[in-house]
Amino acid sequence: MSKQNPTAAPLSGSIELTGHQYGKAENRVVRIYRDRPRHEIHDVNVSTCLRGDFADAYLTGNQSTVLPTDSQKQTAYAYAKEKGLISIESYGLELAAHFVDDIEPVTGARIEIEEYAWERAIVDGTEHDHTWVRKGQEVRTASITQDDTGTWVIGGLKDLVLLKSSGSEFTGFLQDPYTVLEPTEDRVLATALVAQWRFVGTDVDWESVYAGIKATIVMQFATVHSLALQQTLFQIGRAILEEFPIIAEVRLSAPNKHHFDYALERFGVENNNEVFQAADRPYGLIQAAVSRSDAPDAGPSWTPFSGWLS
Repeated sequence: MSKQNPTAAPLSGSIELTGHQYGKAENRVVRIYRDRPRHEIHDVNVSTCLRGDFADAYLTGNQSTVLPTDSQKQTAYAYAKEKGLISIESYGLELAAHFVDDIEPVTGARIEIEEYAWERAIVDGTEHDHTWVRKGQEVRTASITQDDTGTWVIGGLKDLVLLKSSGSEFTGFLQDPYTVLEPTEDRVLATALVAQWRFVGTDVDWESVYAGIKATIVMQFATVHSLALQQTLFQIGRAILEEFPIIAEVRLSAPNKHHFDYALERFGVENNNEVFQAADRPYGLIQAAVSRSDAPDAGPSWTPFSGWLS
């Protein structure tokens, strides 16, 4: 536990509002395209955040420059129809541009989107035209930030659960008096990956790039002989940057979902790396950022709305 400096002088500076932003979090928008017999569905969770000089609202309660969060919600639903909702990146760009360009007090906007995938139900061996089953491999994400200095798009995914039963080891690590972990040259490696990647522009085939990046992630996780989860993350980030020149940097976060050999020997049963206890906590949390040396400035692209104060 950290201790305060007992000799520190009491603080007496003026009290100021040093940061603010506001918006409408987690609007669940479902857009169904019904203009032909075979319908299409897009299911998203969108949060909108406005930035500008709204200090009076905090300091004096003056709301004259505040666009209600309810208006932001209504815009998110209306734009799903007026502008369309095919790629979440394009939809987010439309929302951000509207708030910055059309709402005078707003100087910056942040749009954060999660997309939940559905796949068509199979009826008598055929895909049904208007019935779906929830598809749960991962949640696709996008964050769009726009202000008077530029526009930034971050694509991503979260909760991509991956497991390999071999091809992973963990040896040669630093040890101290409290180290009890045994080195292993053959272990289960599992994680629920969060990956985000920053684009260098907005003229992008969002759908094909997303599919390509996901395929690259899975390939690297499967084929890289992992000496540590740290090494695996770097290899994933590097492969994405090598494959997609329109990506400036990649950020990865991976809980190490430990699988421990279960002690069956006490029952006279041999366990040769075949039966494991899956431990959900505590877990190691490994994170990495991989960037190009010539990556343009990130500006406010990584400054979040949800979780800003965490």
